[in-house]
Amino acid sequence: MTIVLNEPGADRLGEVAGALREWQHDGTPVQLHPGDLGWFWRFGAEATAAAVRTWSRDGRILAVGLLDGPRLLRLAIAPAARRDGELARRLAEDVTEPERGVLPEGRANVDASMYPLVQDLLVKNGWNADEPWTPLRRDLTRPVKDPGVRIEVIGPERAHVRTAVQRASFEGSTFTDERWHAMAAGSPYADARCLVAYDDRGEAVAAVTVWSAGPGRPGLLEPMGVHREHRGHGYGRAITVAAAAVLQELGSSSAVVCTPSSNTGAVATYRSAGFQPLPEIRDHYRDS
Repeated sequence: MTIVLNEPGADRLGEVAGALREWQHDGTPVQLHPGDLGWFWRFGAEATAAAVRTWSRDGRILAVGLLDGPRLLRLAIAPAARRDGELARRLAEDVTEPERGVLPEGRANVDASMYPLVQDLLVKNGWNADEPWTPLRRDLTRPVKDPGVRIEVIGPERAHVRTAVQRASFEGSTFTDERWHAMAAGSPYADARCLVAYDDRGEAVAAVTVWSAGPGRPGLLEPMGVHREHRGHGYGRAITVAAAAVLQELGSSSAVVCTPSSNTGAVATYRSAGFQPLPEIRDHYRDS
């Protein structure tokens, strides 16, 4: 059967999220997670649908791509299709040729780091390896210790606290209360939680959003940040430990996160919270 490239409508995003959930397994490379889709949902369902691409055969989704920005495509492939040569060729062609409607002309990046077949074809098509990223994983089969700070699970009435910490943690962040509510309205957020950590004076100092893919599957931290005025006091470690504990309560088998390898402070924070680094991964980029 022919492989079909689609841009699903908002009414099919639940199906896409469901496929991503099913594809999450321990012991396999970290790939696009339903939480990545859920975090993008802060821009609304229609914008999220416009950023999603699916590749299907005989009505069955084999691969999902998320345009995490207009020039970066992040991929996930069904476990049973990872050695599918026809799919790999189609993916490589679709991301390389702008007229296919996946990536525009000029500089562009593809995260296919977990799929050697796709990577090899991209290299043959003139793509180059970009800067390394470090994925990290924490096993959740053992108890998680108390983080040592007060943690609040944020609901709709406290969304303003979560968004304020986000904006104070990331330069140029546009995470508003409206966008929190849009994110929380998305289907992936049914299995997600927003957490805020407080210092001894009751100041909100760090925040994280965690995304479960269902019991027995890896959960994701995306994003985690520490307020710029409260760094260097261990709050990053504390909120990360709290995130692991909440994912464990949600039934996740492990917790995963990914950060640029050049961000040595973030790597150190995650390691201090019990996360173990996995082999580095790299996007591939096409020059203009």
